[in-house]
Amino acid sequence: MTLVYSGVCSHGPGITGRADLADPALRDPFYAAFHAMRDEIAATKPDALIVLAAEHFANFFMDKMPSFAIGMGESYTGPIEDPDWLKIPHRAVKGDPDLSRRIIAEMMQTVDLTYCEEWRFDHGIMVPLHFLDPANELTVIPANINCQGPPLAPLHRAWAFGEALRRAADAVPERIALVATGGISHWPATPDSGKINEEWDREFMRRWVACDKDAMLSYTDEETYRDGGQGGFEIRAFIAAAAAAQGQGTLHFYTPIPIFAVGCTIASMEIA
Repeated sequence: MTLVYSGVCSHGPGITGRADLADPALRDPFYAAFHAMRDEIAATKPDALIVLAAEHFANFFMDKMPSFAIGMGESYTGPIEDPDWLKIPHRAVKGDPDLSRRIIAEMMQTVDLTYCEEWRFDHGIMVPLHFLDPANELTVIPANINCQGPPLAPLHRAWAFGEALRRAADAVPERIALVATGGISHWPATPDSGKINEEWDREFMRRWVACDKDAMLSYTDEETYRDGGQGGFEIRAFIAAAAAAQGQGTLHFYTPIPIFAVGCTIASMEIA
C-alpha cells in the first residue's frame, strides 16, 4: 500500500491575502492546524504529493472543460494571481512526468482523464502549498475536478475518481500523499461573499469523518447550491479524498472565518 496520507483543507484566497484582517483568535489556530497537517504529511515521507483542487478558470474554461484532469509536467508555476494580492511569492513547483504518466495510465482503466503537461497554479493549489510545503521541496502532482462550469460530474463519479486514485497510488512503488482542497460552503465573487453556512458545513464533515459514502453522495447540486453556495460544489474534491482512503476520519479544525470567506477546515482520514 503506497497511498500514505489522505486529507482535506480549505483554500480560499483570503486565507493568505487577508490574513492581517482576521481575528488572531480564529486565524492562528487555523494556521496551526495547517502546520500540523504539514508535519503529518512530512512524517509519511512521501515521494509525491497529489493536490486535488477545483481549478478556477485559470487553465480550463467553457471552451474546454474537463471533468477530471491530472498534471504530467516537469514543473508548474504559480500563483497565477498577483503575488502581492495573494501574499504568496511566485515560484516553480517540481513535478514528475514519469510518475504522473504511470498514475494516469492506471486511473484510465476506470475513469476518463485529461492530462496536462502545462499547468499554472491558482490559489486553489498555492494556498495549501504555502502552508504544507513552505520550502518548496515536495514533488507535486496537480489534479482537478470541475466544480465551476455545469454540467458537473455527478458525485458518484467523484467517488470513482478517488477510488481510481487509490488504486493507482497503490500500483506504484512511490509513496503518495493526497490532499484535496476546497470550500466547504462559500459564495465567492458574489454579493454574498463572506457568508458561511456552518450547520451545512458541520453536517457534511460529520458524513466525511464517518466516511459515509451513501450520505455524502446523497446531496443534489440544487441542494448544495442553495445551502453551500456555488463554492459548495467543491465537496467533490473532499468526496474523492474519502473514496481514496475509506477509513476513519478526524476533523482537526473547523471554524467559520468570514474575512476568509469560507468555513475553514482541516481534516484527515486513515488509509483503510
